[in-house]
Amino acid sequence: MKKKTTFYTEIAYLVGLILLALGASLAERANFGMSMVIAPPYILYLKISQYLPFFTFGMAAYTFQGVLLIVTVLVIRKLKLSYVFSFFTAVSYGLILDGINLLTVHIPNNLVVVRIILFAVGILSSTLGVAFMFKTYLPSEAYELIVKEISKEYDLKIHKVKYVYDFSSLVLSVVMSFVFFGFGVFNGIHIGTLVSALANGALINFHNKKLEQTFEFKDLFKK
Repeated sequence: MKKKTTFYTEIAYLVGLILLALGASLAERANFGMSMVIAPPYILYLKISQYLPFFTFGMAAYTFQGVLLIVTVLVIRKLKLSYVFSFFTAVSYGLILDGINLLTVHIPNNLVVVRIILFAVGILSSTLGVAFMFKTYLPSEAYELIVKEISKEYDLKIHKVKYVYDFSSLVLSVVMSFVFFGFGVFNGIHIGTLVSALANGALINFHNKKLEQTFEFKDLFKK
């Protein structure tokens, strides 16, 4: 049997954050719609940046996740140290996202074929990022944390909680878009949102299997 390459989980955490941010940035540039999870903060960014030009997509991402963590505390009725670290992850993600956006903004997106490539690379990057984040003990973003905490607290199947959360995010995105930009206006929601919903699970599972076949994940530091 071929010996697997050691990959430290702490590095997997950093790689995962970068890939997730890259995926969101490329999805924005492709302009085919954001994933259900990313759509609410993206719509928040589109609205607030109209009045506060310094308000970035990254800021919207960790602001929204901060609200999610507050909701988690209210639902669970507990405040855990892991929630604080999860917010640190959210802020780190937001800063990386803004940094990557400074680069991807220069990618031309006037041709449909270019936008399709950007979207495809973006969705592959995002799902690979999630797979890497699964390999680390370090705190995940609030999107994943709220699903895990609610399923654990109420003894529910995690995939069912995830389904409800994703659907709720989609409904919230539609409501936010209608309220902010007018009834019938779907800002941040398009065909790419549907494609992401259908493909994400299978792609994450594919990446996860490939990572397990290629690497042996170990902790560099004691937890």
